[in-house]
Amino acid sequence: MNLEVDESMEVWARIRYRQPLQKAKLYKVDAGLYIDFEQKQSAITEGQFAAWYIEDELIGSGVIS
Repeated sequence: MNLEVDESMEVWARIRYRQPLQKAKLYKVDAGLYIDFEQKQSAITEGQFAAWYIEDELIGSGVIS
């Protein structure tokens, strides 16, 4: 799946290796990608990785900035 600028999609995502997957929405913006988690996440730090999935299939990841 390839998102264009201003498009979004529902995904499952996590920011920690053993964290359960969380419902989120992935947005494509001019500067890159933005993840909006349904449940508030704590202690997200620049330099961590985020990974997003459709069902249990990894479809992407990136460094948090």
